[in-house]
Amino acid sequence: MMAQFYISRVFMPIAQKSHDKNPFLEFIMKFSARFTLAALALGVLSACSNGAANDSTAKPAQTSQQASQTSTPANNNDDVVKALQANLQKSGIDITAKTALPTDMEGIYWATFDGAPAMFTDAKGEHLIQGQIVNISGEHPIDITASIHASVAKEALAAVNPDEMIIFPATTDTKAAIYVFSDPTCHYCQKLHGEIKELNDGGLEVRYLAWPRSDHYIGLTESIWCSSDRKDAITRAKKGEKISAPTCDNPVAKHMALGHELGVSGTPAVFTESGVQIGGYLPAKDMIATAIANR
Repeated sequence: MMAQFYISRVFMPIAQKSHDKNPFLEFIMKFSARFTLAALALGVLSACSNGAANDSTAKPAQTSQQASQTSTPANNNDDVVKALQANLQKSGIDITAKTALPTDMEGIYWATFDGAPAMFTDAKGEHLIQGQIVNISGEHPIDITASIHASVAKEALAAVNPDEMIIFPATTDTKAAIYVFSDPTCHYCQKLHGEIKELNDGGLEVRYLAWPRSDHYIGLTESIWCSSDRKDAITRAKKGEKISAPTCDNPVAKHMALGHELGVSGTPAVFTESGVQIGGYLPAKDMIATAIANR
């Protein structure tokens, strides 16, 4: 599913598993479901899930060259990163912590990793907290993750070399741009691309990144990016045509690693220039308006 909203582990010590029922968590789950119902419905109706039946989700092969090249934020807490990394290694979890950014919740940090989705951690790096933390002290509940996630995504996406993306520029004055993690076989990716002219005519630049939904589609995706005319290749692929091209050095694995870091879980995954993830497919007029509003 494109949209996943959950609070599945709250202050869970690293490597510890618990299956006990918790009335508080059950309450939070009900609140979260109500709080995000509209967005969840959008994700269900406008995105393709990862992988076909019996296919595992495609995973990028990690290399040092494929790891994110973004600079470390000024408010990164290096002591938390070191403590978290030590605990990850101690627990046998083979991922690398990159940054730990302070949140509005005292003592809680937003930790990012190479090739894995971001999670919350505590000041000692002893716990991983996966899901939402909602501030209910004001008039309206606020997901404290949203602004941090957008800031991280904005920086990471801006660092992607334009030559590594397939870009369909606006045909009028550019009003906004969107980054789209896309699979050539996904119905809603095809539907979005079927409206590419309307999007471009409306002043929206569309920047495609590779996101094959399973290992089965990696070859097709690489062929698109290795084609001499990538725009033509991705257009034909989304119409169901077979694409063949000589093997080349391509950014598919790098895009997949970035997508995992940003929490991409289905296609199309659409981000605005400000790093806000606006969900999956939207009709062209709505996509343009949303992209401009979150530029």
